Amino acid sequence: MMTQNIDKSKQLKADLMLLVVTICWGVSYFLMDLCLEEMDPFSLNAYRFLLAFAVAAVLSFKRIIHVNRQTLKYSLFVGIALTVVYITCTFGLKYTTQSNAGFLCAMAVVFTPIFAFLFKRVVPGRKLIFVIILCFVGIGLMTLDESFRMGKGDVLCLMCSIAYAADLLITESGVNREEVDAYQLGVYQLLFTGVFMLILAIIFEEPTLPQSGMGWFGATFLAVLCTGVAFIAQAIAQQYTTSTHVGVIFCLEPVFAGIVAFFLAGEVLLPRAYLGACLMLAGLFIMEIEPGMFLKKGK
Repeated sequence: MMTQNIDKSKQLKADLMLLVVTICWGVSYFLMDLCLEEMDPFSLNAYRFLLAFAVAAVLSFKRIIHVNRQTLKYSLFVGIALTVVYITCTFGLKYTTQSNAGFLCAMAVVFTPIFAFLFKRVVPGRKLIFVIILCFVGIGLMTLDESFRMGKGDVLCLMCSIAYAADLLITESGVNREEVDAYQLGVYQLLFTGVFMLILAIIFEEPTLPQSGMGWFGATFLAVLCTGVAFIAQAIAQQYTTSTHVGVIFCLEPVFAGIVAFFLAGEVLLPRAYLGACLMLAGLFIMEIEPGMFLKKGK
């Protein structure tokens, strides 16, 4: 059985970086609702990923111009996984409730350690298993209601969580190889995903651009911060943390989405949802705190 030796101080910094990414994705739900009033799903995703790649390419052209085959190969695989993630999530929401979708899409926190054990023989510690259970319960309290049933949309959202767990593991495998440049992987995955989405938009939609000032702002914010910065930061951070840690951190996405919805859309959660959010935040705190880290070292 394999375990991973990771520098704890670097892991903490990487996890904090991923927490910022999760906050950006919490904001993205509100902006996606605005943008989907003017754009079809494939068109919006193509715009997001291609603009994110274009901005990253302009800002770091010299850093990405020379890329090797291994980096492109892993970028392609991650791009395929991300395409499946966004297709299943977007269309899953059409056929199920937001509560069911939020719970099932966040199930990546459970699938990631399972896949890590099955394919990489990485055994999660008891503390991490406890944190995963805590997050699982928290997600359920936040999102599920008494009428939960498994329908077509629920199956699609479950596929989304499986695809995202695969994305995390592929990214982790790639960035831990010497010949793979984590930054380049983060940039080129945007290109591959954007191209796949554009092809789907041409086949199934009439590709469109935002129609209003708010639409342009929302789509551009999604592209630059919630897509470009977020996915490049994820690739870089995964050099110093594990895919299972990433899955736990990203399960906080519904928490930040709920906070944004409360302040910008006036949505109020049930009391049990706030309890669920507290459980997930507690899980993150428990995962990051090492025994004795607050104790003063002897002189």
